[in-house]
Amino acid sequence: MSSVAARVDSDDQLARLLQIGVVLEEVVEARAHRHYQSLPEGERDDAIEALLSEASDESAEHRRELESLIADLDAESIPFEEVKALVEESYGKTGPADFDGVLYDQLHGEETAYKFYDDLIEAVESSAAEFSVERGEVLATLRDIREAEAQGVEAVAKLMEDRA
Repeated sequence: MSSVAARVDSDDQLARLLQIGVVLEEVVEARAHRHYQSLPEGERDDAIEALLSEASDESAEHRRELESLIADLDAESIPFEEVKALVEESYGKTGPADFDGVLYDQLHGEETAYKFYDDLIEAVESSAAEFSVERGEVLATLRDIREAEAQGVEAVAKLMEDRA
């Protein structure tokens, strides 16, 4: 498991990982939007615009859910800039120019988020720690978000297939 610790042993560690999820959602959303806006007018497309708009709304909802869990934890939060640097270091190694088109960039972002949540769920499940938030609530939220990311991957892949 490369993106998340093997297990989560404290509220502080869980809060940091959830904060990484918040920033990851933000980075993926902002990047896709910037990439789309950089396209020449003739390359813009209603279906891609709808997909990115839906992804943006979903990302905002995921951030709210994660922030709610963080607020309920008995943990010190770390500064946003520090979390952002961690996300950039781990997930920001590629840029929009590394992908052939906005859909490939969006697919990469959705897959990255899915993998992060999948690893985080595994780490929480592997932990014997007691958290100040009920473990079932944390896992249910993370599983719902992971499922939404999987659906996002499928939606992007279908749109790509329809365009091929």
